[in-house]
Amino acid sequence: MTDITVMGAGIFGLATAWACARREARVRVIDPAGPGAGASGGLVGALAPHVPETWNDKKAFQFESLIMAEGFWAGVAEAGAVSPGYARLGRVQPVADDAALALAHERAASAARLWQGRALWQLEAATGGWCPPSPTGYVIRDTLSARLHPRRACAALVAALRGAGAEVLREGVPKGRVLWATGVAGLEELSAARGRTVGNGVKGQAALLDFDARDLPQIFAGGVHIVPHEDGTTAIGSTSERDYADPTATDAQLDAVIAAARAALPALAEAPVIERWAGLRPRTRSRAPMLGAHPLHPGQFIANGGFKIGFGMAPKVAEVMADLMLDGVDRIPEGFRPEASL
Repeated sequence: MTDITVMGAGIFGLATAWACARREARVRVIDPAGPGAGASGGLVGALAPHVPETWNDKKAFQFESLIMAEGFWAGVAEAGAVSPGYARLGRVQPVADDAALALAHERAASAARLWQGRALWQLEAATGGWCPPSPTGYVIRDTLSARLHPRRACAALVAALRGAGAEVLREGVPKGRVLWATGVAGLEELSAARGRTVGNGVKGQAALLDFDARDLPQIFAGGVHIVPHEDGTTAIGSTSERDYADPTATDAQLDAVIAAARAALPALAEAPVIERWAGLRPRTRSRAPMLGAHPLHPGQFIANGGFKIGFGMAPKVAEVMADLMLDGVDRIPEGFRPEASL
């Protein structure tokens, strides 16, 4: 018997499957390409918040998810004995000029109010080897940002699911309540049915460097994310490409990202590149996740559109989708419903 079938083994599908399995639902996950085969099998894993201003449902949802993340991933690691590489080590960003410095002070005050004392957004002097040069001499350090290794996180979820008796399959028959978490393919299906773009794939390119900074914060500088991983590698990325010929090929645009990272953080200047990666990330027309009743499959559900923020949003997405599918409780923000992109 199966209570829940999840079509798609990316981060939204696996996380929701785990949330359901933890509630003792009988769960089946089906993905012909296997777990983490698409964008969720990337390299970067920067779980970083939106800026603390102009507060809205999307930012509040993301904040709650980032706060939940430590407990969520600790539970996954314990259940499956596989580390997702999660650590909440914060993020550092240089401050470019006086206007940016004044704005950073305003955001620090907003964070003190909006982040409820559970995380900080603060200014400090730019010092040390693991710190990007800053024209103003200051950097922003937030304590809400965290990191994980996307591939390891997917593997950890699979191990936890199997430990809980769930099936993770490449083929099978959907049974019970069905969730479609099929990423770019799912958005293309919706766009074809509606006769206009509901969402699309955006290509991203990233690289992995042989540089061990595993206990240090991630950095956003020079327009790129620099994310130290638990295994002693450091990821950098990424591009956002709407036009592309080959979605999985890396090219000169990644070379530029690597160069930007080395320029932004001199400590990386000689670090060897050990892997180059490219893939498509699902972006809805509204740019927000698409959660709720599936527009094309009556009585079924959708969780899609984790463009750039999928891993950060996953704990909360999993919770609200499990609430909806198992208990009929709908706590999905209006801006996240499929109608926002339809």
